[in-house]
Amino acid sequence: MTLADDPRFADFRRQMPIAGKWAFFDHAACSPITGPGRDAIANWLVEAADEGGTAWLRWHRRLEETRQHAAKMIGASADEIALIRSTTEGIMLAAEGYPWRDGDNVVVPDNEFPTNQYPWMNLASRGVETRRIPTDGGRIDLNRLDDACDSRTRIVSLSWVGFLSGWRTDLKAAADMAHRHSALLFVDAIQAFGAFPLDVEQTGIDFFAAGGQKWMLGLEGTGIFYIRRQHLPLLRPVGIGSHSVVHDNDYTRIELRLKDTAARYEGGGPNSAGFIGLGASLDLLASVGIAEIGQRILQITEHCRKRLEQIGATITSPWGESENRSGILTFELAGCDSLALRKHCYTRHVALAHRSGRLRISPHAYINRADIDQMIAALEEGKRTCKAP
Repeated sequence: MTLADDPRFADFRRQMPIAGKWAFFDHAACSPITGPGRDAIANWLVEAADEGGTAWLRWHRRLEETRQHAAKMIGASADEIALIRSTTEGIMLAAEGYPWRDGDNVVVPDNEFPTNQYPWMNLASRGVETRRIPTDGGRIDLNRLDDACDSRTRIVSLSWVGFLSGWRTDLKAAADMAHRHSALLFVDAIQAFGAFPLDVEQTGIDFFAAGGQKWMLGLEGTGIFYIRRQHLPLLRPVGIGSHSVVHDNDYTRIELRLKDTAARYEGGGPNSAGFIGLGASLDLLASVGIAEIGQRILQITEHCRKRLEQIGATITSPWGESENRSGILTFELAGCDSLALRKHCYTRHVALAHRSGRLRISPHAYINRADIDQMIAALEEGKRTCKAP
């Protein structure tokens, strides 16, 4: 892959205010918000101060537009999308809502982010076993997961992209594997939604959750939960409130008639500002094209890999298998204190992450050659001062 100039991404970059100050390589942690997202939230603040609740109907329409944006990006119906606060909340909806029986089990890779382990492990008191399956250098071997499933496996849960390894799983193959055991597939999509295309019908996944603060370029406190419509009756809704029922604006009518859409999981008042901002960011991503963004991210990350190896870095992500690559790359620089090196990079306005004793970069599609040069220069300078203890 080559990193060629492309006017589409130059325009994308102009709509990322962060690009004027930072070489930002940390989208797998907490991303900057887009310019359109910032402006949408700023407009909401003016309305909230000047008009208060009289603007609520406008806010509600904008929230529904966000739902529509998310649904369109994955080939789903808006009725299959819930606006949630975090990936954790989405996983909890499945973990706490599924009709478990004593002796059931869940299968998960052992290198999942804690968010995709603790909610399942917490089911032990209900007689549900969580089977944590070993991984090899960050690679998820679907054959190992397949071997771990049996007639009592109800859910297989895994990340679309691993937060540390950057391994991108073939979701259709994972869904087919789970379905062979009459199990369902739950996907933690936070490290890929907004960066790579997804068609929920083509892949056959059953649920996913993704917080908005990473590759979607939104804020913390926002997220997307997808549930295949046929599973709505399966999950017992948790967090029920006034917004969960069909007559959600009639507060004197107490009748538990749940909405027949994923909005039944939105019990309380929404984070209107956050979701309005997220909707504007999703609209920007869609205008660039998610497939094009995904290809650009892979080109940028491959270019970074080559440049890092040229300065002596050891790539620790499983980067050999092209179909499993993502926008996450972990590496080490021999003889360097990785945490000190990351702190040094911050002084040079280069943002990257420190995870498990290694450095991690996660560039989005608006990153350019100048950003990469800035990162490499900061790392080379840091090598001379950030020696390992």
